[in-house]
Amino acid sequence: MTEHIEIKQATERDAAILSTMTGELLHEIMDKIDSKVFHFDQKESTQKATELFSKNLYFVFIATDLETKKPIGFISMYESYALYAEGAYGTIPELYIRPTYRSKQIGELLLSEAKAFAKQKKWKRLEVTTPPLPEFDRSLRFYEGNGFEITGGRKLKSDIV
Repeated sequence: MTEHIEIKQATERDAAILSTMTGELLHEIMDKIDSKVFHFDQKESTQKATELFSKNLYFVFIATDLETKKPIGFISMYESYALYAEGAYGTIPELYIRPTYRSKQIGELLLSEAKAFAKQKKWKRLEVTTPPLPEFDRSLRFYEGNGFEITGGRKLKSDIV
């Protein structure tokens, strides 16, 4: 299956499809937890992606099925900084594979591309957060199976309005 998959770094031209897949991801999460925890606006998301790409603050790799020419998933990253991480490191806020393409090593291909990009950026680590809910145990196992380890804590947020 993976021989028919192309991974490429996204650009501003990819903002609309990236926004579409992000919407799919967020709606899937909200359906799983039965709670509307995200506000998603397609137009706003596309504009934000375009802006982040133009400022070189958001790095995305998109997987495309070469047979259908359709995008089937993506991984996004941004640069973070912390003393505990010895400076710059990468954070993965989103990894999404469209449902019919799951369990076909597409996620592994995207993570491999992300790790190669991290080396190029001289990041010492990549971090990702999965919700500590049973609905996301499969995601946790996926990351652990690809070299990530639990480092403790839970991700918390406070909206600034």
